[in-house]
Amino acid sequence: MGEFFLPVQIEPLAEGGYLATSNDLPGLVAQGRTVAETLETAQDVARRLVESYVEHGDPLPRKIRTALKAARHKA
Repeated sequence: MGEFFLPVQIEPLAEGGYLATSNDLPGLVAQGRTVAETLETAQDVARRLVESYVEHGDPLPRKIRTALKAARHKA
């Protein structure tokens, strides 16, 4: 799988820490103590979600599919 840019939204949580989500990859929810930790977790969650889509033969969200095709052409 190639690498691609995935926009995520990060918001602080009232109880501390941060939450990351992405409009482009439904199901991506990651939490961490710091922004850096949250981004690292979000990257891992995104990779696993895309792998799950592929493994189960589910159609990828359009923006993800387009980004992966572009990444493959650059490689």
